Amino acid sequence: MSLSVEIEGMDEIQQKIKRLGNQKFTRNAATRAARKAMRIVRDAARNGAKSIDNPETSERIWKNISIASSKSKDKSVVRMRVGVRGGAAVNAKSNRAKLAALPGGETVHWRHIELGNSHHAAQPFMRPALANNIQQVTNSFSKNFSEELDKELAKR
Repeated sequence: MSLSVEIEGMDEIQQKIKRLGNQKFTRNAATRAARKAMRIVRDAARNGAKSIDNPETSERIWKNISIASSKSKDKSVVRMRVGVRGGAAVNAKSNRAKLAALPGGETVHWRHIELGNSHHAAQPFMRPALANNIQQVTNSFSKNFSEELDKELAKR
């Protein structure tokens, strides 16, 4: 699979980062921008999950799809991901109460739908959510990052 992404306006953003001068403020702006950009992926994944959710059960995979940030040892890296709450939990009795309390119920079976198994063909909804929207996510991030940097600069 080939991926081509184009980002415009990097010179302007780099100048704003230099003017801001503090990596913490830049990281905060990047985190907010990444969260906003990943809403596109979250919404696309939710729409995909709605189309495959079984209406005869009370579990709703789409309700458990959310955005989460993750930490990195490198303080200049911002990580944002879209996933299914309860994602790869083991279906043990001790976890069932926690998983059942999720908004969409116990949906650990989502990965069998996404990836398929020996009994069912894959019906991906998470992977296409990003793959089909990568340019929109990139555009949204660059636009929102510039705006967030402006907000940080206005505070100083």
